[in-house]
Amino acid sequence: MMPALANFRLAIAVSLAFVALAAHSQTTDFWGTRLPDQPTQFIFGYGSLINTPSRNETAGKPVAAIPVRVSAAFGYVRSWSDRSGSGFTALGLRRPLEGEAPMTINGVIYPVGNDMSAFDQREKGYVRLEVPRALIEAVSWQALPSQGTVWVYVPKVEGEQPGERLPVPDAKFPIVESYVDVVIEGGLEYGADFAREIIETTRDWSAYWLNDRTLARRPWVFDKQFAKVDALLATTAPCFAQRAFSEDYAARSADKARHKGGVCGR
Repeated sequence: MMPALANFRLAIAVSLAFVALAAHSQTTDFWGTRLPDQPTQFIFGYGSLINTPSRNETAGKPVAAIPVRVSAAFGYVRSWSDRSGSGFTALGLRRPLEGEAPMTINGVIYPVGNDMSAFDQREKGYVRLEVPRALIEAVSWQALPSQGTVWVYVPKVEGEQPGERLPVPDAKFPIVESYVDVVIEGGLEYGADFAREIIETTRDWSAYWLNDRTLARRPWVFDKQFAKVDALLATTAPCFAQRAFSEDYAARSADKARHKGGVCGR
């Protein structure tokens, strides 16, 4: 009698468990539920911030990004126009010069927390401006975030509006290949066409271009992508033929200064 009663109670318990499970499965529907704490602040990177290792180093953690393009209606031109305190010219955004039209700017957007101080410090000398979401298009299978604010860093000279009256490269503040490599290798993360677009939509290329790669005459030792980068630059970038090794740069830059030959092409 006792075993039968025990079996009966077990059967009742199992039946009640199945009823509870069935009721739970019928009432729990997660469709349309988003994960909590979604990012609401994003940065549009158009230079070295396109490069994942460079971006992650500042963030202190892996930061995913999606490739995008900003419309010419934003009113800026990507150019060699920001002077670093360490003595080179980096990419910036400037207002079009007289007779020049604004251009599309490809790059990436990536999420940041409410504390953007690490990137603000990295981009010292730039100011952070909002990019209207309507002027940003996704260029891959990844869609734009459904909400949030997108920021971009624009160089600012004291006493001027952001992107106005910015300097161009010169003998003391040249374009340096180590920086170019970071930018173009970042673009290559999204394919050769994306990297080529960066070059084609950048203005103020200069003959003041220093090849400062580590072991510049044997670049393959430290940079496995140097050949891809150089192939793109050779076919697309103005002034590439005038890029000089460090031992040649001083003499060539002095000659350029005497003949005002620093500007070439776009």
